[in-house]
Amino acid sequence: MTLDDRAHSGDGHSSAPNRSAEGLGGPGAWIRELGLGIRFAAAGGRGGWARTFLTGVGVALGVALLLVAASTPNLLSVRNERGDARKPSNVMSSSSVSRSESSFLWLAGDTDFRSDHVGGMLLRADGPRAPAPPGVARIPAPGEMVVSPALRKLLDTPAGALLKERLDYRIVGSIAPSGLLDATELHYYAGSDRISLDAGAVRAAHYGYSPRHKPLNALLYLLVVMICVVLLVPVGIFIATAVRFGGDRRDRRLAALRLVGADRRMVARIAAGEALFGSVLGVVLGGALFLVGRQAAGYVRLWGVSAYPSDIVPRLPLAVLIAVAVPFASVVVTLSAMRSVSVEPLGVVRNARLRRRRLWWRLVLPAVGLAILLFSDRVTPGSQKVDPATVAAGTALVLVGLAGLLPWLVEAAVARLRGGPVPWQLAIRRLQLSSGSAARAVSGIMVASAGAIVLQLMFGAMQQSFITPSGSGGTGRAPDLTLISQDRNAVTAARLEDGLRRTPGVRAAFALTEAYVSGPEGSVTGLAVADCTHLRKMARLPSCRDGDTFVAHNPGDAAGNRYVDQTARPGRAVTLDDYGPDGPAPELRWTLPADSPVVMTVPAPMGERYNGILATPGALPAGPLPGARTSAGVLTDPRGTDAVDEIRTTAARLDPTIYVSVRQNEQRDKEYDTVQTGLLVGGTLMMVLIAASMLVSQIEQLRERRRLLSVLVAFGTRRSTLAWSVLWQTAVPVFVGTLLAAAGGLALGHVMLRMVQKPAKDWWVFLPYAGVAGVLVLLVTLLSVPPLWRMMRPEGLRTE
Repeated sequence: MTLDDRAHSGDGHSSAPNRSAEGLGGPGAWIRELGLGIRFAAAGGRGGWARTFLTGVGVALGVALLLVAASTPNLLSVRNERGDARKPSNVMSSSSVSRSESSFLWLAGDTDFRSDHVGGMLLRADGPRAPAPPGVARIPAPGEMVVSPALRKLLDTPAGALLKERLDYRIVGSIAPSGLLDATELHYYAGSDRISLDAGAVRAAHYGYSPRHKPLNALLYLLVVMICVVLLVPVGIFIATAVRFGGDRRDRRLAALRLVGADRRMVARIAAGEALFGSVLGVVLGGALFLVGRQAAGYVRLWGVSAYPSDIVPRLPLAVLIAVAVPFASVVVTLSAMRSVSVEPLGVVRNARLRRRRLWWRLVLPAVGLAILLFSDRVTPGSQKVDPATVAAGTALVLVGLAGLLPWLVEAAVARLRGGPVPWQLAIRRLQLSSGSAARAVSGIMVASAGAIVLQLMFGAMQQSFITPSGSGGTGRAPDLTLISQDRNAVTAARLEDGLRRTPGVRAAFALTEAYVSGPEGSVTGLAVADCTHLRKMARLPSCRDGDTFVAHNPGDAAGNRYVDQTARPGRAVTLDDYGPDGPAPELRWTLPADSPVVMTVPAPMGERYNGILATPGALPAGPLPGARTSAGVLTDPRGTDAVDEIRTTAARLDPTIYVSVRQNEQRDKEYDTVQTGLLVGGTLMMVLIAASMLVSQIEQLRERRRLLSVLVAFGTRRSTLAWSVLWQTAVPVFVGTLLAAAGGLALGHVMLRMVQKPAKDWWVFLPYAGVAGVLVLLVTLLSVPPLWRMMRPEGLRTE
């Protein structure tokens, strides 16, 4: 006979301590009674261990996520340190150092392959003592390349054949972890003798960039605070729910203890001791789950983010706080829950019909939270200070208040429901008799959904503050891709355009060489160099042959045309200057031919107008033009799935220093992207935790009703009927919780938008979360069917 059975039969009175000497109880009584509860949990037989294990698993899921959150500061710090350590010291200033045996040339070689970003750098050693990047033994020789393990794996697969053609270097080694951000990063270092200062390269003497840390934008700081609250409050609710698993059976056992003389305070402390043991077990299991889970971090990539297991280390103060706070919170939650339950010697009052829950006090927390936020200072991008404590407290109060409202709302929603199919009636009747457990099980998903709605409203309203438009400003079609080469030779444009036209997936390409020229008075205008075929696409030319020049005006732009004429005066000299990072380089003076006619521009094939001086290559001195660059615009065939990668490969083959830019309507701030990526990663982990927590809670509720389920099957109830009733018992609270999450999330979102003084872009952001809730209900129900089938066996009727 187990301890649970002895409690029901009245046997075991020797376990109740003598209270006569303790009075109201002191520290000794607390310790003794908590210890007695721990003994009940640890020696309660198979049933007691099952309850304790379910509590431990529920707590462990929350603890594991808390440890991940506590590891985030160290993870970000280590990633930033490795990222800065591999950058050349002059990566931001681009000012070259003097050449020496320990200097080297570098040029960024980043590229994109389909949906993946490939980081890289082209290097050229000036001498034998030139340092190698972190994680690399030496600077690769020209034509050689060292790659990250993930990039090597990609290049060795058929899927990476196109990228391998682009990175046409011989692989001579791998980059060690000290030179990579994470285990799945695609990164390379290649040696090249084609890079030079004239081609845009920069000379450096060592690696290690020391950034100047500027304060985070106030709006982003506010978003970070909100994300932390939204992701961590549901975890606290999950843990509070988990420590109450098996509450009904525990209370019946405590009623037996009342028969042998235990008072209400004693049974409450014994119950707290049981919860304490389960939560301590959960902390241990959560730590083990964290240690096991972090080993898989190097193989998992969420939203482009991965990590080395050694980077995922929680800060010691935070880890200690979690280890202490979770068991302490379990005791507080249990004592609070026991205040609403009257455990008497002849039974548990909660087993009788419950009185209706009161509403008024449940409105206090969300009302106070909203008031705190309403009276907080407004936040703008230029705000000097954001009070994180006020924002966090207000948001947390609202979210916790919503969790308190859910049981009342579920009870009110099912109170008057009658009739319907048998599975529906079984589910509704169960909820009418005891809806607390079902409401607690879905409170986590409700709070997480409400918080996600708030964040989506804020992201949608704030994104314009972190977005700048890009693309062509011309009147015609903007190019799908723009290529820029630092090659200053005018004949390069024809070679580049010819290569692009031969590339699969290219519909049209237009290339030319551009520079700026200055006049004696300091005025400046543009110079475009191309052959006659190209110039005719840019302006209305009376005639053209190699060696001709023209002064181009834009129709209707009198002010702009006068500015062009100040510099482009036929028969006068103009100057081509190269103002690079180290100051002006040698200049080139050139006389604009006196017979240069004035022509009117037309939109070029990519939509732009080129006013200023138009010249054919034969009109200019042979060789590089100071300050010039060659650019090309490309239109792609939308049916070509790999057109962009084919173009990147062509560009790399022609000149590895060519910069390729894909047209985008918008470019987002990198810090904004980082914060949003953090939300996506954290939200994904939260969804996994929600599904796991709901499943554990569902199994715990099924265990509580195992005997009832067996009785129903014995009386002829079909198993499919019971399975559908389980589905409805989960779906109804989730549906009610989704409505509450939408209402609470929109209300909190309105207050937050008022704080940041932004209008809402979309009030329908809650719809995707309703879909997520439905998917989770189906998933949890499907996973709970196998244990449900086992619990409906006739053996469940056996008792002692």
